[in-house]
Amino acid sequence: MVPVVVALILMGGCSPGSRYEKRLKKELASGLRYDSLFMGIHLGMSDKDFYTLCWELNREGVIKQSSSNTSVEYHPGEKMKHPSTMTFYPKFVDGKIVEMPVQFSYDGWAPWNKELSSGQLVEDIRTWYEEEYGKGFITITHPVRGKAFTKIDGNRRITIYQEDDLYAWAVFTDMTSESQEETDMTAESEEQSDEEPVE
Repeated sequence: MVPVVVALILMGGCSPGSRYEKRLKKELASGLRYDSLFMGIHLGMSDKDFYTLCWELNREGVIKQSSSNTSVEYHPGEKMKHPSTMTFYPKFVDGKIVEMPVQFSYDGWAPWNKELSSGQLVEDIRTWYEEEYGKGFITITHPVRGKAFTKIDGNRRITIYQEDDLYAWAVFTDMTSESQEETDMTAESEEQSDEEPVE
């Protein structure tokens, strides 16, 4: 899998005091780290440990190699409203995980089935992730992808967006990684979600 990892460069129409920038600055200044991703995988994990864990999970039947043979495949089951598949493969820098792009799709997707559209899929992922990682996703407008949701806790950013009618993505990013720019997301427009005000 060659993931289309959107850096979320949202340009124009906002001041440096945007809600996103305030949240990012506050969370990075806290010095707290939220490295946990899923299934025992975490930001900063070595490539060796990642491959060892995946081998063990594969042996247990939890995951398997995707049809493309370039990523890991997992079926979330009841965590999603409809049977679905997620595939993932991390981005490594200096042998450590700095980003984890995760692609989602509904197994029963068809162009005429609006109930299984990627728009519904994004909402399904957000509901699951709010249960898993907590509420506080901010709604933003991406100039290419359109509506997206993002949440920052310490060093970890989670962004959920729709790719096309079939696929949606959730991207976990370590914002303290040298490969990340603090200016890589500036909200063109934002709406407040169910989150406390940022001071």
